[in-house]
Amino acid sequence: MNLNTNLVLITGAAGWLGSRLVESLVRGLPEHDELKSPGSDLRIRVLVLPGQDSAFLRKISDRVEIVIGDVRSPADCGKFCADAKGAILFHTAGIIHPKRVSEFFEINRDGTKILLDAAIRTGLKRAVIVSSNSPCGCNPHPDHLFDELSPFNPYMNYGRSKMEMELAVRERAGKIETVLIRAPWFYGPNQPPRQTLFFQMIRDGKGPIVGSGNNLRSMAYVDNLCQGLILAAIRERAKGQVYWIADKHPYSMNEIIDTIERLLEKEFGHKCAHKRMKLPGFASEVAWLADKTLQALGIYHQKIHVLSEMNKTIACSVTRAENELGYKPTVALEEGMRRSLKWCAENGQNF
Repeated sequence: MNLNTNLVLITGAAGWLGSRLVESLVRGLPEHDELKSPGSDLRIRVLVLPGQDSAFLRKISDRVEIVIGDVRSPADCGKFCADAKGAILFHTAGIIHPKRVSEFFEINRDGTKILLDAAIRTGLKRAVIVSSNSPCGCNPHPDHLFDELSPFNPYMNYGRSKMEMELAVRERAGKIETVLIRAPWFYGPNQPPRQTLFFQMIRDGKGPIVGSGNNLRSMAYVDNLCQGLILAAIRERAKGQVYWIADKHPYSMNEIIDTIERLLEKEFGHKCAHKRMKLPGFASEVAWLADKTLQALGIYHQKIHVLSEMNKTIACSVTRAENELGYKPTVALEEGMRRSLKWCAENGQNF
């Protein structure tokens, strides 16, 4: 793995994706020939929020340097980027489920601006920035796949904050090399409790199906996503570009829940209820209206927001990433979920 630098900076390193990216850089990605061998002299500087547990990051490698700070603070970003000329920045920090709507913009948009401005002053070479499917919203019909030419149509305030973040990145592209990575719903090791709760609901017969369950969702196994991020950092032609990074093909909600249920029972010894929490399609539309109303008042309610998306198709094509980056999403749903459940069993997230 040759990053053409001996220093990498990672925000959000205590989070799901950020921590897995640290592990991938230290240990390599065995399912991609070019990335299977880690760089032996690579130093990794990570930004961790005050109060976040960072002890596990120190255990990954003694080449990990921890900086405590917040992307909303110019002083913290300046400290994080200090003496890092020519380095690569992976910006994975962001907020998906805040306490209040204003945090979307404070962290996702304004925090990214502050961070990139600090990186520009220091002379970092390239910033690879994690965006989302949400700036493009939901697919206009069930057979549609988003690609890099799809127009903005942001879904609620999260989508708008990420869209405005992307626009801010484009404004700075002449001062630092940038690559935007649009990631959908991801899954895999290092998962937070909310993903484990989803597994519990499926086991207990409460896996949510809104409408027919045939709506498609692109998902990204977390190591596939790390692969895409690293390739975006090393490919010259990626400069200034946007890429969708996900598994090779989208999955229906029925397939997602059926796969998890089968693995839970057949390979991990859980007795499953073999039921679904089925809701009519209009339940998501009612939730969408409630979500929109609450967010207009500055209030964010996670369960209502998630329900509003449950009958939607949110699917993308990764063809451009395959052709231009050499991206190879070798892990698909069944194997990825198998590894997720194995990680839960080995790391105390039992249910």
